[in-house]
Amino acid sequence: MLSSADRSAGRATNVGLDELVEAVAAMRRAVGSVLSGRPALVEVALTVLLAEGHLLVEDVPGVGKTTLAKAIAAAMGTSVGRIQFTPDLLPSDLTGVTIYRHEQFEFRPGPVFAHVVIGDEINRASPRTQSALLECMAEAQVTVDGRSYQLPRPFLVLATQNSVEMEGTYPLPEAQRDRFMARLAVGYPGPDDEVAMLDARDTADPLDAVRPVTDPHHLAQLIALARSTYAAPAIKRYVVDLVTATRWHDGLRLGASPRASIQLLAASRARAAVNGRDHVLPDDVQALAVPVLAHRVLPSANSRLAGRGTEDIVVDLLHRVPVPAAVWA
Repeated sequence: MLSSADRSAGRATNVGLDELVEAVAAMRRAVGSVLSGRPALVEVALTVLLAEGHLLVEDVPGVGKTTLAKAIAAAMGTSVGRIQFTPDLLPSDLTGVTIYRHEQFEFRPGPVFAHVVIGDEINRASPRTQSALLECMAEAQVTVDGRSYQLPRPFLVLATQNSVEMEGTYPLPEAQRDRFMARLAVGYPGPDDEVAMLDARDTADPLDAVRPVTDPHHLAQLIALARSTYAAPAIKRYVVDLVTATRWHDGLRLGASPRASIQLLAASRARAAVNGRDHVLPDDVQALAVPVLAHRVLPSANSRLAGRGTEDIVVDLLHRVPVPAAVWA
C-alpha cells in the first residue's frame, strides 16, 4: 500500500498530471493531423520524448518517418535543427567549428544546438560522423577543439533511417543504437487513412497548419513531472528481470545493457504520467518493452536462419518473465 507521504505527493501532483495529460493530448492531435491512422505510434513517440529519450524511426522510404519527426518538433514549439545525413558530411557539420575572426577565435555552433534535432537518414553518414552524435546524445554537450559546450535542455534527437537501400550506407553500431531510448516503425496507413491523406494534401501541406502547443520551459516542467512518477520496488525488479532475461535467451547472442533498464523504467514512468497516473504499472513496462529493448539486442545465427526477429524474442520474454502480483511490494 502507498504510505501517507506517497498519497500526499500524489495529490500534490494531480494538477500537474492533468496539465501534462492535456498537453500530450494536444500534441497528439497536432501530430495526428499530419500522420493520420497511426495513433499508437504517435502515443509511443510522445511518451519516449516526454521521458527525454532519443527516438529512432526506421522503415521503408515514403511512409512518413521524416514527417513524423517534423510534426513532433512543430507541436513542441522548440528550436529545431535538421541534418540531412550524407556520406560526405563531416562531424564539424553537426557540432560546429571554431573560426578566426576579428583577431579572435569564435565558435560557430552547428545544427545540434537546438532543442529538437532531426537527423534524416542517419545510416547514410560515415561512422566518424555518426559517432559525433554519441557525446551529444549521452551527455547533452559537444567538445570542439578541447572545449565543451552545453546543449540546450531539453535536448531530443529524432533520427530516421531506411531499412532498405542499404548500398552505400553505414549501419549504426550497437553503441549508438543503445543511445536511442526506442526504435519505432511507421508502417503503411490503411486504405481509408491513405485516401484522407490525399484529400488533406490537395490544397496545402498539413505540416504548415501545425501550431506549437508547448514551449521549452513548459516542456522541461512536463519532463520533470514525468520523471517523478512513482515506481515501486516490485516494478523495478520486473524491469531488471526482463532485461536480465535477454542476456540468457538462446535466441540472442547479445543481451540488453544496464542502460536499457534505466531507459525502460524512464519510459514506463512517462507512459504512466501520460495516462494520468502517479505510479507505474506492469502494463506500462509491457507496452514499451518491444520498442525499448528490441533494437538493443542481437539475434543468434539460429534465430536469423529461422527468420525470427528480436521483436518476437522480446514478446516471448514478456510471456516468460513473471509479472509482479503486487506492485507496491
